[in-house]
Amino acid sequence: MEFRRVGNLPPYVFAEVDQLKIEARQNGRDIVDLGFGNPDLPSPPAVVEKLIEAAQKPSNHRYSSSRGIPNLRKALADRYQRRFGVTLDPETEVITTIGAKEGLAHLMWTLVQPGDTALVPEPSYPIHIYAPVMAGAEVRRVTLDRDGNFFFRLEAAFNEIIPKPRVIVVSFPHNPTGLCVDLDFFDKLVQLARERDVKIVHDFAYADLVYDDYEPPSILQVPGAKDVAVELYTLTKGHSMAGWRVGFVAGNPEMVAALAKLKSYLDYGTFQPIQIASIIALNEHDHYPGEISAIYKRRRDTLIDGLARAGWEIPRPRGTMFVWAPMPRAFIERGSLEFAKLLLREAGVAVSPGIGFGPSGEGFVRFALVENEQRIGQAVKGIRTVLGDHGTG
Repeated sequence: MEFRRVGNLPPYVFAEVDQLKIEARQNGRDIVDLGFGNPDLPSPPAVVEKLIEAAQKPSNHRYSSSRGIPNLRKALADRYQRRFGVTLDPETEVITTIGAKEGLAHLMWTLVQPGDTALVPEPSYPIHIYAPVMAGAEVRRVTLDRDGNFFFRLEAAFNEIIPKPRVIVVSFPHNPTGLCVDLDFFDKLVQLARERDVKIVHDFAYADLVYDDYEPPSILQVPGAKDVAVELYTLTKGHSMAGWRVGFVAGNPEMVAALAKLKSYLDYGTFQPIQIASIIALNEHDHYPGEISAIYKRRRDTLIDGLARAGWEIPRPRGTMFVWAPMPRAFIERGSLEFAKLLLREAGVAVSPGIGFGPSGEGFVRFALVENEQRIGQAVKGIRTVLGDHGTG
């Protein structure tokens, strides 16, 4: 039988490494898993306590609202005012989503259809490419690297495409590369969008995981941004609430309304006790992302400093929970998938091959900082042995 939509999705590149990891563990091997970006740190205790309290009330077990309960949308608006100086109307400019991925995927259903085009950076978190694809659109990938010329390549790609793209998807701090931008970048992007009649979707999933005094800007800080842009925000990373699936789309009221209309046919929102507890996270735990970031920073430094001593020099990201590492020269010809498999077999370390984030990710691997410092030190030791065995350490 032929299936629709999923036929356009390629085989999941990471599955091969995942299968090797499963087999190694079944054989009793200890694998340090730095592959899947699944946060290991606890959610705020007071938020968990509020969840338990709210879940004990039968009235909270009924259907909720697909837009999110009003106090949760207000809490997000208040957070944006405190953090970014951005004023949002919680009634018309904020909607709650079941995590950022759900929000992005369904938003694309409202923005593009067959015959339309989306511009997306590459390397890319897969949903940024395949959400438009699943909505039927063509995706034009624009190379993102450390040369500082991404905006110029983006503008050139926009000018080359006929008919013109309907949407530009960006995400900074960026997964997988860790690249960050300043407000000037967003200012130019908003100006382009307003002049060329294109919408912007900014996935701000890593707004709260930043280091070295970097302050990530919200695109909504740019005057006029709400005319053309929405931003996805989530409690997954900074508040370490991955399994709770609490996200938001904020900004342009027409785009928010379109998503709300679609979601009214698809869901009744996240379990209401989760929404109630999330209000506590937003209103009372502005300090928590800083504490979480400090832990990830120590892990980042343990990994990068340890590998530098082994002769593997890696740029230090200022954001995200990932390290995007150019492969050691001696291993380039193997390709990132084979290199990832080698690290799993010989070092007992799982990483994500760069090719899984698009062709321009080849030559890189991604480390997720989801093990404690001791375990990361163990990973460094295993990798150092592999590099030494192959004459590069």
